Amino acid sequence: MRRSAVLLVLLFTAGCAATGTGPSGATGDPTPRAEAFETRAARVAEAWRPGPDWRTGYVPLEGPTLLTGDPRFTTDTETAFRAGWYRSRVPIPPARVGGEIRFPDGRLTLPLVSAAEAYRELDQGDPLPCPGRPKRPGLPSPGGPTVEPGPDGWTTSGTQTACLPLTVTAVTLGAVPVRTSRGEAQVPAWLFTVEELATPVVRLAVAPAAVRPVPEPTAPGQPLPNGMVGAQDLGAVDGSRLTVRLGVGACDTDVTPLVWERPEVVVVGGRVTRATGECIDVLKLEPVTVTLTAPLGARPVLDVATGRPLSIAPR
Repeated sequence: MRRSAVLLVLLFTAGCAATGTGPSGATGDPTPRAEAFETRAARVAEAWRPGPDWRTGYVPLEGPTLLTGDPRFTTDTETAFRAGWYRSRVPIPPARVGGEIRFPDGRLTLPLVSAAEAYRELDQGDPLPCPGRPKRPGLPSPGGPTVEPGPDGWTTSGTQTACLPLTVTAVTLGAVPVRTSRGEAQVPAWLFTVEELATPVVRLAVAPAAVRPVPEPTAPGQPLPNGMVGAQDLGAVDGSRLTVRLGVGACDTDVTPLVWERPEVVVVGGRVTRATGECIDVLKLEPVTVTLTAPLGARPVLDVATGRPLSIAPR
């Protein structure tokens, strides 16, 4: 069977990396490398010129499908959530309504989609046919091992994941905290109560026509210096504490976060030690933590490699 080349993205958990209070953010940075990061970060910040929508409109930096707490996933329910497999036991209201977003600096009234429209975006279809799989999660397949498709062909397995959708038992209109270009806002959302999960599945309710896009960045013309890496997204924002996912090579070591902070903008990236021998070409997302000198507030967090504003990773 012919195999096609693929780019694998691996998730690794890293501890909180030490950061200092200087612009480079890393204690003990070798001076040339620290200066190279500061110089590039300053250029990225200077090039950041968003339009008026950034400060007056609704530019979400996460979503549109969220979980507001720990859903207590099982293998089966997480599979269904990631695939968008749902079924509803209650009527889904088709009426459209208006709603208000509450920003730290003001309010904005926008049209909302109906619960029925939100559900149609949430529901991505039925589970794929699973002949021989159990009717309920966690049971052995009838008749012993079954043959299943895998990444390299067909494999056999004894106990299979049940192909089951998530069951919606109620839907309500509420508001949830969302990271936006104007800081954390309370955004109208449809909350779908799901029988199999411990927390509702949230679909943001603002009509697509009212959502303003994230502006295109202007990246520095020069390539990244050797040993410097960019950030892929934000894992979390907690006041002045940021969890950033850096894109590093499979054999990179000594991963250190770097942060350049100003009153109006934050630029993040990282420093690594490159492997000297051969290494597989795989991108890892390495979570690291940086602590700012002040709460992030409404400041954008820009990637030192591309200059783009970072969004919260899907959750």
